[in-house]
Amino acid sequence: MLSVANLSKSYGNQVIFDGVSFAVNPCERVGLVGRNGSGKTTLFRLILGQEEYDSGTITIPKRYRVGHLSQHVRFKGKTVLKEATLEMPVHEDGTDEAFRAKKILLGLGFTSKDFDRDPLELSGGFQVRLSLARVLVSEPNLLLLDEPTNYLDIVSVRWLIQFLKAWRNELILITHDRNFMDSAVTHTMGIHRTKIKKIAGSTHKLYEQILQEEEVYEQTRVNEEKKRAEAEEFINRFRAQANRAKAVQSRIKMLEKMGKLEKMTEHNGLDFQFRAAPFHGKWLLEAENVSFSFDHGSTPLVDGLSFAIRKKDRIGVIGKNGKGKTTLFNLLAGELFPLGGRIAVHQNVKLAYFGQTNIDRLDPGRTVEEEILGVRQDFSRNAARNICGAMMFDGDKALKRVAVLSGGEKSRVLLGKLLVSPSNLLLLDEPTNHLDMESIDSLVEAIDVFPGAVVIVTHSEMILNAVAKKLIVFDKGKATLFHGTYRDFLERVGWDDEEKAEPSPATDRERDKSGVGRKELKRLRAEFIQTRSKILGPLERKMSALENTIVGLEEKINEENQSLMRATTMGEGKSIAALSISIHEARNNIERFFDELEILTRTHNARSKELEEKWSELSRSAPPGEDR
Repeated sequence: MLSVANLSKSYGNQVIFDGVSFAVNPCERVGLVGRNGSGKTTLFRLILGQEEYDSGTITIPKRYRVGHLSQHVRFKGKTVLKEATLEMPVHEDGTDEAFRAKKILLGLGFTSKDFDRDPLELSGGFQVRLSLARVLVSEPNLLLLDEPTNYLDIVSVRWLIQFLKAWRNELILITHDRNFMDSAVTHTMGIHRTKIKKIAGSTHKLYEQILQEEEVYEQTRVNEEKKRAEAEEFINRFRAQANRAKAVQSRIKMLEKMGKLEKMTEHNGLDFQFRAAPFHGKWLLEAENVSFSFDHGSTPLVDGLSFAIRKKDRIGVIGKNGKGKTTLFNLLAGELFPLGGRIAVHQNVKLAYFGQTNIDRLDPGRTVEEEILGVRQDFSRNAARNICGAMMFDGDKALKRVAVLSGGEKSRVLLGKLLVSPSNLLLLDEPTNHLDMESIDSLVEAIDVFPGAVVIVTHSEMILNAVAKKLIVFDKGKATLFHGTYRDFLERVGWDDEEKAEPSPATDRERDKSGVGRKELKRLRAEFIQTRSKILGPLERKMSALENTIVGLEEKINEENQSLMRATTMGEGKSIAALSISIHEARNNIERFFDELEILTRTHNARSKELEEKWSELSRSAPPGEDR
């Protein structure tokens, strides 16, 4: 076990830890939370001996191995598999550890073809994954993981959650993904106001306790301030009266014993809203049969994808890394052009695009304030400072140059630039990678109240469940539109190559009380998927056709409105009459088609719910441990 007692650490005048104590007991999996800059990574460095602490003790037993995910990648193995097994422990039971290493590599997104590759040939993201695989294979007594999901895709994140839930040794985990943390840990430990508090349970439970304790503290402080003020008033009033001298001395002694509770400093977090540009149409963007690849001879990243974006749509874009999610965003933003199909953007669309690669577009020589001001020439310095403050660059922090900012601070600058110009379509590509939990909560709230459309790429299942109502899924070698939430997707479709549950020792002939065995459950699931496709497929095709028809009519109205303006200018009476009738009919048709679309949507949702309930009944009859 790890034991920390009365630990203190400062950088100059900045106190990070002030006499903190805690222990990580056998088999505990601990989530470490705290605002950015509170000292989470510093604590890891102190435990690993990479930094010196000012006072206190960190006690680690002899032969107690501490493993960690290093962001500085160094490889010694000649192949991916050899690198993964470098620190592999030897088990007396003869367990095939090479098999275990392969299983971990596959879970983290490698293929069997990658096992013999030179690690130096891998992309930066997969090199970090290989480092993670190596430390997982090594089975340390204490595993330290600092943001392990930053380089993982959504499928690998789901795998890692299950792996860590089965971790038999100790673990301290830092992650901004609340769902990931709460799913994997048994305890939560928070760094708050230079102290550390540890509880059994989730992040929600920890923050709830901290909030209650601070409310009690503040109420106590207010009450004591009131008592102090009353005592001081009594002393000042009766100090000169001899007959009150004893009472006055009593009040003076009481004040000396009371001490004084200091008012807690306010902790600022992201507090902002996206500025909305007006949009009066129904559809902002339509993608029809879009295809794209960087090399004409290669397999397309996007092939025959069709979808439309409505005014208040919330669309999640999901899939493995490198499959085309960011490429799709670049196509929608007009930074790339499709090789096939078309992307039609409404003339009144005001698009705002946040992407991790856009960090490179920041000018290192500029200050935060100058980056905000550079977006719009008519933006005042006072307004820019307000945006800087909302992004936690208050006061002189707004004068920091981009060159000295951390990755998280640069992400906040990009978010700030997004807020300067009004928009009605937000493209957000992994906006939470460098945000802490409180900032992510603020971002989700800002998305929720934004009146325009939002399309978001994220590997966070928490954000997908909170935000997305439709999905664009990169899986099975293609990109497809899915009508439904992320929970709907997992229940109805699931990931193509997600690792299935291990077979139970029971044979397929064995059954539980309900009489449903493993093979039979698989057969029933296949039949269910086929039935669902037959019932919902025609409805989804009709919905898609209606959406395309409505978009076409709106384009026709736009064209005829321009023709009507020209005819009015020229005084062409017959053309004015004909165009007015045509526009009126098109608008009536749009309303009629929207009514039909609404009916189809309700029918689709009702049928989908019925099918889900039937499948739930079947899956509940599966033996314990079956893959549902």
